[in-house]
Amino acid sequence: MKNNYLLIPLTIFAISCSNGNDKSDAYGNFEAVEIIVSAEAQGKILQFNLEEGNKLNKKQSVGYIDTIPLYLKKQQLIAQLESAAAKLIQVGSQIKVQEEQKITLMRDQDRFSKLVNANAAPSKQLDDINGQLNILNSQVLSTRTQNQSIAGEIKAIKYQVAQVEDQIIKSIISNPVNGTVLEKYIEPGEIAIPGKSLYKIADLSMLKLRVYISGAQLPNVKIGQKVKVFIDKNENKNRQLEGSVSWISQQAEFTPKIIQTKDERVNLVYAVKVDVSNDGSLKIGMPGEVKF
Repeated sequence: MKNNYLLIPLTIFAISCSNGNDKSDAYGNFEAVEIIVSAEAQGKILQFNLEEGNKLNKKQSVGYIDTIPLYLKKQQLIAQLESAAAKLIQVGSQIKVQEEQKITLMRDQDRFSKLVNANAAPSKQLDDINGQLNILNSQVLSTRTQNQSIAGEIKAIKYQVAQVEDQIIKSIISNPVNGTVLEKYIEPGEIAIPGKSLYKIADLSMLKLRVYISGAQLPNVKIGQKVKVFIDKNENKNRQLEGSVSWISQQAEFTPKIIQTKDERVNLVYAVKVDVSNDGSLKIGMPGEVKF
């Protein structure tokens, strides 16, 4: 009988040790890298083909914004470009005429210079030619400046055309990453402006379980380390998954309020992210446990 009484505390001790070994090392919730896709152009949304829960591919077109105002602006700029090009041709022809006049005056200048030196012609005629040549040089310089101004105007218009073309391209709503649509913020017919949120998307094929560990646990956790992840299978059982530590915070923080008891919440802990492949059973915000 005495031996039976001794077995009772030993059994209780063994059970408590077993429960301690089965206890997880850290607790937290699953999260994903969520991307809010915003409009890059302004105008009425004519088409927007997505709904919450849709799986989208990277660079997939999901809609477009009205581009008629941009098209008309582009045509206006093209007309300005053609007009400026015509002015450039006209100024070029004017410079050519002035250069020919300059050559003629320089010949007269050389001829009268020789006559004046030989006292065969009055110096006033040479002075008049020199004056005409100076005026013509000023006109050529002014015309060349005008030519450069028009060339700069053409260059600026070309940049404006490129800018409008870029805005037309950005009017096509292109999905940036592979993922699942989490939220939709706008409908066809509404007006979009640059920076306005259109929808939220996240890649759910790999979720991150953010857990918190104590300073005592920190030396035993390494980036790339394989760990066991547990989620609720039912009320009494857990389901085990494979995970890999992808990030460890370099700064301590107070335990979030959602973690464990009030006493544990005041302790300093380190956040850790564990990558877990998602077969469809993991959801954002779902609780999880880790055993290192």
